[in-house]
Amino acid sequence: MILLGSSSPSTPAIIAPRPRRLRHRTTTPSLPHSRSPHRHLVLASSSPAPTPRPLARAHRPGAVATAAEMVFSVTKKETKPYEGQKPGTSGLRKKVTVFQQPHYLANFVQSTFNALPADQVKGATIVVSGDGRYFSKDAVQIIAKMAAANGVRRVWVGQDSLLSTPAVSAIIRERISADGAKATGAFILTASHNPGGPTEDFGIKYNMGNGGPAPESVTDKIFSNTKTITEYLIAEDLPNVDISVIGVTSFTGPEGPFDVDVFDSATDYIKLMKTIFDFESIKKLLASPKFSFCFDGLHGVAGAYAKRMFVDELGASESSLLNCVPKVTLSSIIKLNMEFGLVLICHLCSYRKTLEVVIQTLTSPMQKNWLIGWVLGKPQMLNPLNLVPQLMGMLTATWFWVKDSS
Repeated sequence: MILLGSSSPSTPAIIAPRPRRLRHRTTTPSLPHSRSPHRHLVLASSSPAPTPRPLARAHRPGAVATAAEMVFSVTKKETKPYEGQKPGTSGLRKKVTVFQQPHYLANFVQSTFNALPADQVKGATIVVSGDGRYFSKDAVQIIAKMAAANGVRRVWVGQDSLLSTPAVSAIIRERISADGAKATGAFILTASHNPGGPTEDFGIKYNMGNGGPAPESVTDKIFSNTKTITEYLIAEDLPNVDISVIGVTSFTGPEGPFDVDVFDSATDYIKLMKTIFDFESIKKLLASPKFSFCFDGLHGVAGAYAKRMFVDELGASESSLLNCVPKVTLSSIIKLNMEFGLVLICHLCSYRKTLEVVIQTLTSPMQKNWLIGWVLGKPQMLNPLNLVPQLMGMLTATWFWVKDSS
C-alpha cells in the first residue's frame, strides 16, 4: 500500500462525500491471458499504518469490473513547494529517497496536470508506465489516484508497469480504446541510463499526444507551478490496482466513471514494429546456419518484449536470450565496450561452430529502450554511436532490415 504522509498535521478537505458502495459484478472481454507474477513495495511511515486494503483487481485475467463496482471521493491535500523540480529534456531525475519525501511526487504530478490544457486532463486517457525501476509500481498507484481525482477518464498501464519509452510513444499514437478514445499524453517513469535501486535514481517525464516529449513551453509551465503549488488532488480511498493482472478495473467518482486498464505491453509495440521492419526477411536471417544472434536484456524493460519479439515472432532460439527478466534493482551501469562484448561473443561461440556476423541489440540497465546496438563482423566491431550511419554505408548487405514503404 502507499502511505502519503505530511510534515505537519492537517485536516483534508473532502470535495465529495463517499458514495454508497455497490455490489460487485464482473464480465469477461477478449483480452490476452497473463500469468506474470507481481511484487509489492511498501513505503515506511513515521505514523502507524492503517490496516492494508486488498488490491482492486479482476478476479481472473481479462475480467472487467463494472463502472459502479467501486466508488471514491476526492481529497485536497495541503502541500508546500520543493526546490529544484525543474524538468529537463529527459524529465525530472532525482534519487529515490528524494521522490519518497512526503508530497514530492504528488507536487510534480499536480503541477503537470495544472500545466496541461483542460481537455487533455478532464475526461482524457493517459498512459502511466516506465522501465520498471525501483519505486515505479508505487508511483503508478499514486499517479492513478491523482489522475482519478483530477477528472481523467482512464489510465492505461503496461502490465507490471513495464513500457519502454518508444513503446509508450507507440501506445499514445496507435492504441484506441473500445469507445474510440486515444491517449492525450503519458507519464513515463524512467531515469534512462542512471542506476536504479532504493538509494539510486528515479525519474518522471511527460510525453504529449504526438508521442514526443513535452515542449519547453509546457515544461517551463510545470516548473513554474512547482514553485507556487499549495495543494493537490488525490483519491485517497481509491484502492491500489493489481497491475500484474491484465484487465480493466472500474470505479465511480464525483465526475463519473474512471478506469485503470492494464494491458499487454508487447502486443501494440510489436504490431508497430511489423509496419517498419520486414519480419519475414529477418526471420530467414536468424534461421541461417551462418548467422549467430544473441540478445542480452540486462534485466531491463526490453526483456518484457524479447521472447515475444525474437522467439515467438522471429523464430530465434530461447538460448539466444540472456537476462530477460526485468528487475527493479540494478546496482551499476554495464559499460558498452569491447570487454563486455567479449562475454557475448563467448556465449555465441558456445553454441555456434562458426561466427560470421553478430548483431546484439543492447539496452543499458537503466535506459532499456532499444536504442543501442552493436554489430560485429569482418573485420571490425561497429561503434554503437555510429551504428546507423555505418550500417547505411553497408546498405547492400543490410537491405532486408527495413520494409520497402514504396
